[in-house]
Amino acid sequence: MGYSKLGRDSSARKALFRSILTSFFLHERIETTEAKAKEISGLAEQLITLAKRGDLAARRQAIARLADEDVVRKLFGEIAVKYSDRQGGYTRILKLGPRRGDAAPMAILELV
Repeated sequence: MGYSKLGRDSSARKALFRSILTSFFLHERIETTEAKAKEISGLAEQLITLAKRGDLAARRQAIARLADEDVVRKLFGEIAVKYSDRQGGYTRILKLGPRRGDAAPMAILELV
């Protein structure tokens, strides 16, 4: 099994990833649980690679994966340009320690 279910069915998981990815590209960093950060980082890498291709088909795929067209514009216009000469490894996970409420291990996911 290549990924974790995060205690959700597939549609809830898709919606979760879509909203986290959208705000991740909007703010270029995000604080979340370690498990979610690990899942999101792979998806974010895929989307940046897609944005580096930069054609219309890639843009449509990105719009399908993200909730917000402005974020897609930022992804293709700024973020992809920034990493044009880099072969992968666009994200970094920094571990924070346990969350106060439920002691879930927290992490910051950010663009390198």
